[in-house]
Amino acid sequence: MTAPGPSYADGTARAAGGLREVLFVGNNWDGTADAIESGGDLARIGRIDVVPDKAERLTEIYLNPIKLGYFLGIRATAGEGHDQFVDDMYTTPDGSALVVSRPSFADVVSLDLATGRINWRFPVAGYRADHMAVSPDGTKVAVSASTANTVHVLDITTGRQLGSFATGDKPHENVFTDGGRYLWNMAIGDVTSALDAPWLDWTKGDRKITVVDTATFRTVKVIDMRQRLDAFGRSDLSDAVRPVAFTPDGSKMYFQVSFFNGLVEYDVAADKVTRVKTLPKNPATSEDRTTWVNDSRHHGMSMNPEGTKLCVAGTMDDYATVVDRGTLEEGPLVPAVKPYWATVSGDGKSCIISESGADAVSAIDFATGRKTVTVPVGDHPQRVRLAHVPAGWTGPAAR
Repeated sequence: MTAPGPSYADGTARAAGGLREVLFVGNNWDGTADAIESGGDLARIGRIDVVPDKAERLTEIYLNPIKLGYFLGIRATAGEGHDQFVDDMYTTPDGSALVVSRPSFADVVSLDLATGRINWRFPVAGYRADHMAVSPDGTKVAVSASTANTVHVLDITTGRQLGSFATGDKPHENVFTDGGRYLWNMAIGDVTSALDAPWLDWTKGDRKITVVDTATFRTVKVIDMRQRLDAFGRSDLSDAVRPVAFTPDGSKMYFQVSFFNGLVEYDVAADKVTRVKTLPKNPATSEDRTTWVNDSRHHGMSMNPEGTKLCVAGTMDDYATVVDRGTLEEGPLVPAVKPYWATVSGDGKSCIISESGADAVSAIDFATGRKTVTVPVGDHPQRVRLAHVPAGWTGPAAR
């Protein structure tokens, strides 16, 4: 992530080279992405259609029985009855394009921010694209091909594949570490089946963290979190690692796991789990695990730039909260409707959550733990990413 641009009297933030810092919000069921202010009142700046080729892609899918089967399967399971048109997104270093992973279309596309047209398209292996990550220098983007147990790493400007590597079952979260030297992938296994009873956990597949060297894309480490959780005495917890947050120095990783209302602390150098924090349950939340979206009771976590506070999205418990990293004590439980992701504002002062059940994005002050603003966005917002657009951009020009 690039450093935030300076704040100006008009409340906007700008980066060098005539670029404006924004937050892009992926409206998964709409097939749009909203650009909003990167801090302050989170005012909407512009919107872009991320499926301008929708008719072409649907024709292609409906003429292929196998693709159609997966397309309808995504709609019936992970999509909760909807097609998934945008999972993740990042802008190119020059702010000219938005690169988007599209689960239902099993691809990654680059969209020209000036015209809305597609610059390039990369079909992923298999039948579904998922979470992405951008390298610290902004030149590479990694995408999980969740049905192919593969991660592709692409040149963000051209879409050319630079490399790929095998993962565990259903690769999900990706994170670049050590200045981009390593790439971590978290495989979460099958989260769409109804076999959610603890004694059926073995049916979920091979869940592991794969760490690769980004110069060679060779695996340098595989972390079986099952062993680490068992050694800590928490064999009751799933080993499906979901969203993660690293400390600024990379020494600690905090992560969420399937079915758990809380978070886990992992010491990277010692290679062991060091603390587990259980967060409050919402009494109104059903205890029927088959009703939780994609096995995720809590899904979404970020850390402030100082590394002193964590922000946690309590997805199925309908709240978000700021957690002190030293004590792991939570702050006020901020009501939120199915919060699905958490990131950090451009100035680092707020946690930004997507309220997927309310079609809104909200800011929570890291210092007070209180919600400061909520703004409407499109249908079912999920990922929120810091990005840059040309100064004055309000959306693609009309064609």
